[in-house]
Amino acid sequence: MKNLFGQDTTALITGGSSGIGLALGRLLASRGANVWLLARDEKKLQNAREQVISCRRSPKQEILTLSLDLSCDDEVQARLDAFMHRHGVPDLLINCAGVAHPGEFLDMDPGIFRWMMEVNYFGTVNACRAVAPKMARRGEGRIVNVSSVAGFMGVYGYSAYGASKYAVRGFSDVLRAEMKSHGVQVSIVFPPDTDTPQLAYESQYKPAITRALAGEAQTLSADVVAEHILHGVERGQYVIIPGPEGPWLWRATNLLGSLFYPVMDWMINRARRRLGLPQHVPAQQDQTYPHQISEQQVHQLHPDRCQQQHVDHSKN
Repeated sequence: MKNLFGQDTTALITGGSSGIGLALGRLLASRGANVWLLARDEKKLQNAREQVISCRRSPKQEILTLSLDLSCDDEVQARLDAFMHRHGVPDLLINCAGVAHPGEFLDMDPGIFRWMMEVNYFGTVNACRAVAPKMARRGEGRIVNVSSVAGFMGVYGYSAYGASKYAVRGFSDVLRAEMKSHGVQVSIVFPPDTDTPQLAYESQYKPAITRALAGEAQTLSADVVAEHILHGVERGQYVIIPGPEGPWLWRATNLLGSLFYPVMDWMINRARRRLGLPQHVPAQQDQTYPHQISEQQVHQLHPDRCQQQHVDHSKN
């Protein structure tokens, strides 16, 4: 296996235009790696590329971008195949692309559930389908799938997001077992709340109880999370949980098992009392969906979304 941070190492980062993905791109570039950033928004990608270029050690390092919708499986396969045919197979694939839209289940538009699965779960699967076989044939590689604390613990208000991140965990568990014999190391990351544009977006939709449960929970910077991820990958860890609180929650949910659910119920009831909310709330007879997805988000789910034109930039 090549040195993770060496000059001959190439990292492909999905969701690389912002947040944790961009922080990883900057960090890897500062340690000498070639970095390929993949995301949907061309303008954000170019801004991200400039940031990563400013961090690289040498002008010989390749900092490339690829504008692509990861939820479109056929397009991902074809365009990543062409990209890798031109530039080679990456040594490190980090799947950071993801979206979140919280809200109580009874208030959630069904399209939000499909959107979460298309981007968070199938986006991860599609990227792995394109890259993993080539890593396996080469006999080495690293794959890092970013889930969430909500991917191992049911978080109030995150039924759609949590389900998609649990799916990433299940997929990664099997992928780890199957890829090991091919010399490919798989890791899964469960970051807590991280100070990113995504967190700012979802904060406006969080139910009051979700906010109360979060309380004084620490929010990590994207740079700190990126450091934790690379440190864990370098050590060969499968489960990587950045921050001080996530590991404790991981141990609690695994050690307590079903006993953890009454604890969560107690915490939710305490939050309701603090907010002055009743313990039992009858549902509306004619349920509507105040938490609907925007036109831009609907477009991601529309059947013709995969026909958009995308551009890759192959200059250093």
